[in-house]
Amino acid sequence: MTQPSPSPLAVVDLSPTDLAQAPNAPLLIDVRSGLEYLTGHALGAQNLSLPRLLLGLGIWRGFLPQWFRALPHDQPVAVVCLTAHRSPIAANQLVKSGFTTVYNITGGMVEWRRLGLKTETKAQVS
Repeated sequence: MTQPSPSPLAVVDLSPTDLAQAPNAPLLIDVRSGLEYLTGHALGAQNLSLPRLLLGLGIWRGFLPQWFRALPHDQPVAVVCLTAHRSPIAANQLVKSGFTTVYNITGGMVEWRRLGLKTETKAQVS
Protein backbone atom coordinates (compact mmCIF):
# COMPACT_ATOMS: atom_id res chain seq x y z
CA MET A 1 0.00 0.00 0.00
CA THR A 2 1.32 3.47 -0.79
CA GLN A 3 1.59 6.20 1.78
CA PRO A 4 -0.65 9.23 1.36
CA SER A 5 1.32 12.37 0.60
CA PRO A 6 0.91 15.02 3.23
CA SER A 7 0.10 18.52 2.12
CA PRO A 8 2.63 21.16 3.13
CA LEU A 9 2.68 21.82 6.87
CA ALA A 10 0.08 19.18 7.68
CA VAL A 11 0.21 15.98 9.69
CA VAL A 12 -1.20 12.92 7.94
CA ASP A 13 -2.73 10.05 9.91
CA LEU A 14 -1.35 6.66 8.95
CA SER A 15 -2.57 3.31 10.29
CA PRO A 16 -0.08 0.87 11.81
CA THR A 17 -0.78 -1.53 8.95
CA ASP A 18 -0.09 1.11 6.30
CA LEU A 19 3.19 2.00 7.99
CA ALA A 20 4.24 -1.64 8.32
CA GLN A 21 3.48 -2.27 4.62
CA ALA A 22 5.03 0.93 3.28
CA PRO A 23 7.90 0.19 0.87
CA ASN A 24 9.79 3.34 1.93
CA ALA A 25 8.65 3.67 5.51
CA PRO A 26 9.44 6.94 7.28
CA LEU A 27 11.63 7.02 10.37
CA LEU A 28 9.43 5.98 13.30
CA ILE A 29 9.78 8.02 16.49
CA ASP A 30 8.20 6.55 19.63
CA VAL A 31 7.33 9.45 21.96
CA ARG A 32 6.45 7.30 24.98
CA SER A 33 8.66 7.31 28.08
CA GLY A 34 11.84 5.28 28.07
CA LEU A 35 10.24 2.71 30.37
CA GLU A 36 7.21 2.32 28.09
CA TYR A 37 9.53 1.97 25.10
CA LEU A 38 11.54 -0.77 26.79
CA THR A 39 8.38 -2.83 27.39
CA GLY A 40 8.11 -3.27 23.61
CA HIS A 41 8.18 -1.02 20.57
CA ALA A 42 7.75 -1.23 16.82
CA LEU A 43 10.72 -2.65 14.93
CA GLY A 44 13.25 0.07 14.21
CA ALA A 45 11.49 2.77 16.24
CA GLN A 46 13.67 5.41 17.87
CA ASN A 47 12.69 6.60 21.33
CA LEU A 48 12.35 10.31 22.05
CA SER A 49 9.86 11.03 24.84
CA LEU A 50 7.29 13.76 24.27
CA PRO A 51 8.59 15.97 27.14
CA ARG A 52 12.16 15.75 25.83
CA LEU A 53 11.02 16.47 22.27
CA LEU A 54 8.96 19.48 23.37
CA LEU A 55 11.80 20.89 25.48
CA GLY A 56 14.32 20.30 22.69
CA LEU A 57 12.18 21.93 20.03
CA GLY A 58 11.29 24.74 22.38
CA ILE A 59 13.82 26.18 24.76
CA TRP A 60 16.92 24.01 24.51
CA ARG A 61 18.04 22.10 21.43
CA GLY A 62 20.71 20.37 23.52
CA PHE A 63 17.94 18.28 25.09
CA LEU A 64 17.56 16.43 21.78
CA PRO A 65 19.67 13.34 21.06
CA GLN A 66 22.33 13.64 18.35
CA TRP A 67 20.50 11.29 15.96
CA PHE A 68 17.49 13.64 16.03
CA ARG A 69 19.52 16.84 15.68
CA ALA A 70 21.15 15.34 12.58
CA LEU A 71 17.82 14.65 10.84
CA PRO A 72 17.20 16.81 7.79
CA HIS A 73 13.80 18.52 7.89
CA ASP A 74 12.80 16.82 4.63
CA GLN A 75 13.29 13.38 6.25
CA PRO A 76 9.84 11.73 6.43
CA VAL A 77 9.01 10.87 10.04
CA ALA A 78 6.14 9.05 11.72
CA VAL A 79 5.25 9.44 15.38
CA VAL A 80 3.71 6.81 17.66
CA CYS A 81 2.75 6.66 21.34
CA LEU A 82 0.59 4.30 23.39
CA THR A 83 -2.94 5.30 22.32
CA ALA A 84 -2.43 8.20 19.85
CA HIS A 85 -2.94 10.93 22.44
CA ARG A 86 0.69 12.12 22.68
CA SER A 87 1.73 11.45 19.10
CA PRO A 88 -0.48 14.16 17.50
CA ILE A 89 1.07 16.73 19.86
CA ALA A 90 4.56 15.62 18.83
CA ALA A 91 3.64 15.49 15.14
CA ASN A 92 2.25 19.03 15.18
CA GLN A 93 5.38 20.31 16.95
CA LEU A 94 7.56 18.63 14.33
CA VAL A 95 5.62 20.40 11.57
CA LYS A 96 5.91 23.73 13.42
CA SER A 97 9.66 23.22 13.71
CA GLY A 98 10.02 22.74 9.95
CA PHE A 99 9.66 19.02 9.23
CA THR A 100 7.88 18.72 5.90
CA THR A 101 6.58 15.11 5.91
CA VAL A 102 5.08 14.03 9.23
CA TYR A 103 2.76 11.11 9.91
CA ASN A 104 0.79 10.29 13.06
CA ILE A 105 0.28 6.57 13.68
CA THR A 106 -3.38 6.08 14.53
CA GLY A 107 -4.27 3.88 17.49
CA GLY A 108 -0.71 3.93 18.85
CA MET A 109 1.07 0.87 20.17
CA VAL A 110 -2.20 -0.51 21.55
CA GLU A 111 -3.49 -0.81 17.97
CA TRP A 112 -0.06 -1.96 16.72
CA ARG A 113 -0.14 -4.90 19.14
CA ARG A 114 -3.83 -5.64 18.53
CA LEU A 115 -3.02 -6.06 14.83
CA GLY A 116 -0.21 -8.49 15.68
CA LEU A 117 2.50 -6.36 14.10
CA LYS A 118 6.08 -7.09 15.13
CA THR A 119 7.62 -5.49 18.20
CA GLU A 120 11.00 -5.71 19.86
CA THR A 121 12.27 -5.06 23.35
CA LYS A 122 15.98 -4.74 22.71
CA ALA A 123 17.24 -1.29 21.85
CA GLN A 124 18.75 1.63 23.61
CA VAL A 125 16.73 4.50 24.94
CA SER A 126 18.12 7.86 23.97
